[in-house]
Amino acid sequence: MKSGKEFRNEEVWRASFPCDGRWGISRVKKQELVEGPIELVSYADTRTRDLDVNTRKGVHFFIDDPRFEGVYRNYERPMAKLSQYRFLLTPDNSIYADMKPWRQLRSVGESRWCGAYWQSRGLTVYPTVSWGLPQTYEFCFSGIERHSTVAIATYACRAGKRLYLSGYREMIRVLDPDHIICLGEPFPEMREVDIVVNEHSARRTVR
Repeated sequence: MKSGKEFRNEEVWRASFPCDGRWGISRVKKQELVEGPIELVSYADTRTRDLDVNTRKGVHFFIDDPRFEGVYRNYERPMAKLSQYRFLLTPDNSIYADMKPWRQLRSVGESRWCGAYWQSRGLTVYPTVSWGLPQTYEFCFSGIERHSTVAIATYACRAGKRLYLSGYREMIRVLDPDHIICLGEPFPEMREVDIVVNEHSARRTVR
């Protein structure tokens, strides 16, 4: 168990990365898109000392939150495993409509912090972008540089198309990303998406 001093020191250190906006959300710096085909593997399918065929992919977190919550709380523990892979997407922490605003804000803040920390360790990281109701637009795009490569997912959003596209259009307006990695088939209106990853292929790993 950490002492009060250790806890305070860690909080100071966590806040040491460059931040954006009134909320002080850690900034994930723009990085160039890796060359070649873009393939993804779920964090739930990553392994320590994984096979080369798997590590040529990027790691995504479009899975249930409890399956990856340790990457923020125990940030050192997964580093040896994560550093094997070609690139990382930041955690897709949920921003449910029925969550209190402070919980939604924390979801965004923890996701960006992981990205900033992983970049500080020399890894290639692209921010995952998610949103909820329009009131989340105030903070859900914070910590991402304009003209970055970003990642989104559509495969679990088909029933809420109108709400999803509202947030998508706001993301385009605010961030104007250079590249958009989309896990799942984009809606026809999402003409800016230039990289589509099939959600079934992202679940295939070689063991």
